[in-house]
Amino acid sequence: MVVCFGEILWDNLPSGKKAGGAPMNVAYHLHHLGIDSLIISRVGDDESGNDLLKLLNDRGLSTAFCQVDTEYATSEVLARISANHEVSYDIVYPVAWDFIEWKNEFGSLLEKANAFVFGSLINRNIVSRAVLHRMLEVAKYRVFDINLRTPHYTTEVISDLLHKTDLLKLNVNELYLVGEWFAEKNSKEIEIIAMLQDKFNIKEILVTRGDIGASYFIENTRYDHGGYSIQVADTVGSGDAFLAAFLAKKLSGAPLEEALDYACILGAFVTTHAGACPNYSDLDLNQFISDAGNATKS
Repeated sequence: MVVCFGEILWDNLPSGKKAGGAPMNVAYHLHHLGIDSLIISRVGDDESGNDLLKLLNDRGLSTAFCQVDTEYATSEVLARISANHEVSYDIVYPVAWDFIEWKNEFGSLLEKANAFVFGSLINRNIVSRAVLHRMLEVAKYRVFDINLRTPHYTTEVISDLLHKTDLLKLNVNELYLVGEWFAEKNSKEIEIIAMLQDKFNIKEILVTRGDIGASYFIENTRYDHGGYSIQVADTVGSGDAFLAAFLAKKLSGAPLEEALDYACILGAFVTTHAGACPNYSDLDLNQFISDAGNATKS
């Protein structure tokens, strides 16, 4: 089982309103890939919250740990997509998921979980941040999907979280930004990776590179994948799908090369759809995998 903690929301995209939030996206794709997963979050007592919970239930995800807030509204985000498919976000504050409350059953859930997935955005409010840190003390395998969203983070908060991370996932732009904070000036990528592993004792690091693939670093070993050439609809949630696929394979005992390849495939598949959580079937994904296998890797 994988427990995902943090924001659930509506992304207002040029293509329409889509359910989102990195932890929810990861939980959704894990569930779709046959991994028992759940999301711990909070929505408002409003129509948007009811719709979000209904969608999760309709897609087979448990909402048993999605709290309802009577004071703060369900989160809605304005997402802007540039001509080169880069996404920027206007994330309203405060909203319901800023005020997630600790429940005693969280402890037993985390003790049973094979992995605990969290991000940086949930730390912007002291209430949810305090709950996260209680969870990090219990979790056995802590997966930090960093997802830096200006202005909702500080270097101090990120540093604290990195010290409590077993697997770090970030994109290459975030890697260099973190390198500016903690590494020597003008450090190369591999030097930043080594710094993170040494300074924060992070055992595993995943770096995504958009349409040119990804890398996975563990101890003194590096795995690289060149990615797949596809027609992009938007890149919203592609990194979350990537992480879910990697975890699904890794937790099932698959070779790491296979896990990285599958992660790149699902990340690419999601970019061919609008929104982070397309309603796809196994047949849809298998057809895409077949087509991708016949395509030339970049």
